[in-house]
Amino acid sequence: MARGLLVTSQSKATSRLVLTCISRVSSPPRFTKVHFSSNNIRFSLSIPSPNRLLCTCSDVQNETIDMARYREAFAKRMAMAGLQPHHRIALGVSGGPDSIALCVLAANWKTNTPNAARGQDSNFIVGLLAIIVDHGLRAESKEEANIVSRRVLDMGIRCETTCCEWSDGRPKKGHLQEAARDRRYQIFQNVCCQHQISVLLIAHHADDQAELFILRLSRNSGVLGLAGMAFASQLYSTDPDSTNEASKNHGILLVRPLLEFSKEDLYKICQGDSQEWVEDPTNQSELFARNRIRIALKKLSSYTLNSDIQAVISACRTTRLYVDQFCGNLINQLVTIMAQGYAVIDTQILNPSKIKDICLSKFIALVLQFVSQRHRPVRGSALKLLLDYFRTFPCKASFTAAGCYLCPAPGSKGTKVLVCCSVDFSLPLKVELFRKLSLEGNKHFFLPDIAQIIADGRTHVDHLVRDASNVHFLDVTSSESVLLEARRLNILSESTYQTVLSLQRNETKNFRSKTEELSDYELKNEVKSVGPSVSEALKPGQIGYFMDRFLVKWELMEKIALDTHSLAEAASDLNFKGERKGCDCSSCLMCHNKEAHVRQMVNADWLYLAELSQGAHIEISEKQRVFFVQKMEQLNGKTNMCAEYARISAQRALMLLKTIPVAARRSLPVLANSQGQLLCIPSVGFKHCPCLTVFAVFKPRVPLGGGYSSFF
Repeated sequence: MARGLLVTSQSKATSRLVLTCISRVSSPPRFTKVHFSSNNIRFSLSIPSPNRLLCTCSDVQNETIDMARYREAFAKRMAMAGLQPHHRIALGVSGGPDSIALCVLAANWKTNTPNAARGQDSNFIVGLLAIIVDHGLRAESKEEANIVSRRVLDMGIRCETTCCEWSDGRPKKGHLQEAARDRRYQIFQNVCCQHQISVLLIAHHADDQAELFILRLSRNSGVLGLAGMAFASQLYSTDPDSTNEASKNHGILLVRPLLEFSKEDLYKICQGDSQEWVEDPTNQSELFARNRIRIALKKLSSYTLNSDIQAVISACRTTRLYVDQFCGNLINQLVTIMAQGYAVIDTQILNPSKIKDICLSKFIALVLQFVSQRHRPVRGSALKLLLDYFRTFPCKASFTAAGCYLCPAPGSKGTKVLVCCSVDFSLPLKVELFRKLSLEGNKHFFLPDIAQIIADGRTHVDHLVRDASNVHFLDVTSSESVLLEARRLNILSESTYQTVLSLQRNETKNFRSKTEELSDYELKNEVKSVGPSVSEALKPGQIGYFMDRFLVKWELMEKIALDTHSLAEAASDLNFKGERKGCDCSSCLMCHNKEAHVRQMVNADWLYLAELSQGAHIEISEKQRVFFVQKMEQLNGKTNMCAEYARISAQRALMLLKTIPVAARRSLPVLANSQGQLLCIPSVGFKHCPCLTVFAVFKPRVPLGGGYSSFF
């Protein structure tokens, strides 16, 4: 959040600016003058103390600001996102010139355009909420957040200020910006959900895109990464809607309507509307990569450099748009998602040998990211091995990569590939407990609203996808090859090419110098691999989110009548007939279980079911056989009826498990008691007792394809 220096702008045509101190003082102290310039605006800062800044600022250009042009451009952008003034919208506001300009344009669009939102409350604009996040990383941040809040309220925009809580301690300097960003966006999502708002506007602009372009060049990103930030994308909550098993997780729609506005444009918008803003002095610190790049770009700024960089970014975005649509079509045609949480890819129809590397690698990454719910890029040697794996037809081997286990689908003779979640991936296994009513009321709002907005947004971009022959960079293999191809196509001038190359190399050196520090951090925060022994406790009535993939819930009824109907439910079509008796769960395996442990299925569970069913003929060790027989004798000694129910339920479960590939079984959630005894495998209907009510629904946090995004 931009903090530290409050800027005010008078409404006169001379655009005379006065910067006032955030912390008011009763008498003027002595100051030291510092001068700097940003774009075409010259700032003069007087610094009375380390935390108090008193400044004056004047625009070097004496010009009339055409606010109508900016408003018209903004309205067109909102229409391209599928947004109309009646939609409920939130704004991410830091108080800097970027977000204040966003407030100015959004407020005008809401109130002064056709079909504008109207309401009885004349003090505030209907359906517009500003969200201010106080990161709490500096002593004065609370006061500054309150000042920004008052400025936004004066604009007629409702405002909510939230303070970050760092329960694990303040983030380290090298990871401060990343940690603050993650926490900020989580707060944005939470506030939007609380207020039933499905759209969030962020004030990223063209200069931000240029900085990100250089940053990703230095990290050797491919052309898809060099496309920068999406104009619109879906942002998914860590907790899905648990109130409706069938509903989809639509999250919220994040829109960046200022991506084609320059920083200078945003200053002018603030001036033209006589608005105050905040300048953050820490943006001058070269400790952070973005700041270093921003400072370097300002020193080298010229019309040719700026326009050339934007032209390359535009060409990368065109490539990204084409690849995204191509992969979307492949997913619709070739991928089948099973209820047990694995995917099947028809490689015979895919015909990988005729698909360009950039498209095939993106397609593979999307499927693997969905199955594993690990949304990290697939790069380097892992990506090369995956491409080779899919281009070997028919598929005959198994392969583990990016949190997934790949193997030929049974019976397909290698023409289909199974993609299952690996149980040995290097991320912590988390079962997130949350109340059933935590997202109550959002399901009806999000589904029709955001789905229609996305549909309207698609109509503006679908026709923009060109034929592959007109798309640049489909055959490039590295960031430097993007620059070379851009120079060959005259997208980059020779001078710009050399400047960008120099910026890339300088930042690469800075990045490499941090490698040892980052490695030390990762070693100290090493994450254990997921293994069969990892489990999390779940109490009755609570809902667990297993591996970001399955919603799991269980409850225990105190008493249930065991008659022909309830036993037939377990037996399915086995036509079991039993006498009517009562089952008191104080005397069966569920006795005194106040919590169940959720873990993935292991081989021992299959063996236990086989012994429990008394009908499966399998090879097991003598030690295992004695263990299972003892458990059965213990169970039968307590309640024969419950044991009979468990036996029939196990028979049914074994029949269903045989239809699920072995690799896919390993990631199914199961419930066990505190001693490790298997209680339930909800995906195949096994449970030890009819008093046990369990459901497990495959409901991944992020949908296949990563959700809607627009890079037009």
